[in-house]
Amino acid sequence: MLGNNLPPKPDVIALFKQNGIKRMRLYDPNPEALKALGGSNIEVTVGVLNQDLQKLASSPAEATTWVQTNIKSYPNVTFRYIVVGNEVQSQFVLGAMQNMFNAISTAGLKSQIRVTTALDTGILGESFPPSKGVFKADANGFITPIAKFLAANGSPLLMNVYPYFALANVALDYALFKSPGVVVKDGALGYQNLFDAMMDALYSALEKAGAGSLEIVVSETGWPTSGGNGTSLENQKSYILNLINHVKGTQGTPKKPGKSIETYIFAMFDENQKTPDYEKFWGLFTPNKQIKYPISFA
Repeated sequence: MLGNNLPPKPDVIALFKQNGIKRMRLYDPNPEALKALGGSNIEVTVGVLNQDLQKLASSPAEATTWVQTNIKSYPNVTFRYIVVGNEVQSQFVLGAMQNMFNAISTAGLKSQIRVTTALDTGILGESFPPSKGVFKADANGFITPIAKFLAANGSPLLMNVYPYFALANVALDYALFKSPGVVVKDGALGYQNLFDAMMDALYSALEKAGAGSLEIVVSETGWPTSGGNGTSLENQKSYILNLINHVKGTQGTPKKPGKSIETYIFAMFDENQKTPDYEKFWGLFTPNKQIKYPISFA
């Protein structure tokens, strides 16, 4: 939404439906967007803003009000996840999640909506090879109780996973799912793409934190078309189309084979009010609602 030339919210919902996109992530409970989503049958992941974490952690009543205002007020919107904070290592995340979970339970929505948080791979202290994946020492006290809370309540952990940002250290084909063979050998496991290696480093870290059963949902991944190293329309097209084929299949990752990977592509539109320059060009669609290249979301 960080653009001054983007289409109205109802047009965006129509665009989702025209393209068969059945799930959406909102970073905050934008009333205009939620109103437009009513009756659409699009499953919505909605975020709690980082600046609201402290008050939600310190007050169950605040969590109840948040759920009433942003969830219960939209009975014909299908909510999938409430994401308590995005890429923030805050002492208030766990308390806010607990209060939000209790508010959702009291509202009778515990079986429909999962409460979780979204982190990024910067929380890893080591990631290569994937089996050596471990959280940073200063993050362990933060992530371990969160992981155990999620496992106890049947919620996945949301992770923002970006091979693009590791491009300085790897071959482009490895990041774009284009390597013809195994690039990284890790014991009995072989890796042909960086996405799988990043995912399995996270799974290894969760195992070491005592939460090896936790499922990871990829809450952001994508590739910019302009403005930085390795950016082009062709590279974005390669990444997105190969990603979709990879995650919708049942191969999973080498460490966690056999199932598809729930994945959210960032982003719907180019956003001209973001900085630095490469942050403006992650969209699959231009602001005039044109898709940049054919994509099958089915």
